Amino acid sequence: MSQTIHNTLQHATAQLTSSDSARLDAELLLAHMLQQPREYLHTWPELVLTPAQLDEFTTLIYKRRDGWPIAYLLGHQAFWSLDLRVTPATLIPRPDTELLVETALQLFPAQPPRTVIDLGTGSGAIALAIAKERPHWQVHAVDTSSGALDVARDNAQRNQITNVTFHHSHWFGSLPAELRADLIVSNPPYIADADPHLSQGDVRFEPVSALVAGADGLTAIREILAAAAQHLSPHGWLLLEHGYDQSAEVHSLFTGWHFQQIHQHTDLAGHIRVTAGHA
Repeated sequence: MSQTIHNTLQHATAQLTSSDSARLDAELLLAHMLQQPREYLHTWPELVLTPAQLDEFTTLIYKRRDGWPIAYLLGHQAFWSLDLRVTPATLIPRPDTELLVETALQLFPAQPPRTVIDLGTGSGAIALAIAKERPHWQVHAVDTSSGALDVARDNAQRNQITNVTFHHSHWFGSLPAELRADLIVSNPPYIADADPHLSQGDVRFEPVSALVAGADGLTAIREILAAAAQHLSPHGWLLLEHGYDQSAEVHSLFTGWHFQQIHQHTDLAGHIRVTAGHA
């Protein structure tokens, strides 16, 4: 029997028993392989696929069945108003992290221009979202991974964003000594190294260095807080994303480093995900 789009999708959906979005996953992957929009699949359901197309699609389906994140297989992910390239060198941007962008934009009006540092930029999601909304600001995107920085630079070009400077640095370590920011933002690693979630879902395929931060998951947050005040302008703000169950500990760390006007923000699920304070 000829392998049409219709029966190929039926077979692929049946393969993805562990996914709660099996049909959608199959459609996204087939449209990606054909380099067509999803609507094409419904317009031409009787189109017969070539053996080469079937082989390529089957490979994608097997990877998805084995747990590969759909974003890595497609090679891109939507975040804010951006379409971002993602690879296994970067975390997959998640909707919860848009809260960090929203909070940053609410702190300052568009004018006058501000200076922002995004620590651990990964795909560039946070830095590029802020830079797009505030084109007169200067954003500095920092990452210790050269592979992640390559992806972030490419995303800036893809989205025609020019007000971002990229730095290869472990947190503040290699930044220009004179650089001071009105705003420092970060979605740092915050998962404990023995957390069982590391062996589940998408995170199995994401870079461990961008996920894990010591026995309690707070090592990176401690490192950032210890040095942040030295890199902030007077009354500059620090905004950190953290785990849904870490808000009390993070608030205490902000207090211990003498940050003022500390406030916390909840995500769509009602969990406190962002803590902010000024130096």
